[in-house]
Amino acid sequence: MIELPEHKECGFCKARLKSVFADLNPDEIEILNSAKTCSLYKKGQVVFQERSYPHGLFCVNEGKIKLIRTGSDGKDQIVHLAKSGDVMGYRAVLSGDKYSCSAVIIEDSALCFIPKSVFIQMVEKSPKLALQIIYLLSSELRDAERNITSFAQKPVKERLAQSLLLLKETYGFESYHKTINISITREEIASIAGSTRETVARTLSELNEEKVIELTGKKIRILQYKKLLDIANISD
Repeated sequence: MIELPEHKECGFCKARLKSVFADLNPDEIEILNSAKTCSLYKKGQVVFQERSYPHGLFCVNEGKIKLIRTGSDGKDQIVHLAKSGDVMGYRAVLSGDKYSCSAVIIEDSALCFIPKSVFIQMVEKSPKLALQIIYLLSSELRDAERNITSFAQKPVKERLAQSLLLLKETYGFESYHKTINISITREEIASIAGSTRETVARTLSELNEEKVIELTGKKIRILQYKKLLDIANISD
C-alpha cells in the first residue's frame, strides 16, 4: 500500500532528483516545498481530465499513471505512461491551453501538485529548470515522432512486442525475476499498441506458446528478451 512519503519536504524527495526539479538551488527547493501539496490517489481515479484547463502540474512521487486521449471513434488511446519522477500537465500549463489528455491512475499513487503561478515563476527565474523543461519537451517530441512512424509501419505483433518493451523500460522488472513491474489489462495493452483487445489477447497467447513471454493473470514475464527485441525490430 502506497503512503505519503515520510519526508514530504522536497529537499529529501528522491523522486524530485529524477525530475525536472533535480537541479534547483536551496532557495528554489524551499519555494517548491512551500507551494506544493501531496495527495494519495487510488487505482482508476482520474487526476485531470482531457480538455479541461490546468491549475497546475503534478509530479509523481510514487505510482503508475496512464495518460489517455479519446479518439474520434470514442476509444481511449494510451499516449504516455508516467512513473516516479515524471511531471504531468506541464505542457498545458506552459502553453495556457487545455490538457491534451486525461491522467488515470493504474496503481495506487502519491502525487504532488504544484500551482500554475508558482511553476511559471520558477521557470522564468531558473535557467536550469527552463533547460530541463526544454530537454523534456525535446525528448517527448522525439519519442512521439518515432512512435508515429514505427506504429504506422509495423504489423500488430511487432507493435505488441514494442509495447511490452516500453512497459519494461518504464517500470522495470520486479525483484529477482523478469516479470514486468506492473499489473496491466489486455485492454490497456491494446490501447498502447493501437490494436483491439481480442487481437492483443491472441498475439500474447502466441508469444506465450513460443515461450518468448509467460502470462500469469495481469502479469507478464519476459523469458527471451533478445527474441522480443527481434520481434519488435528494435536494436538493443
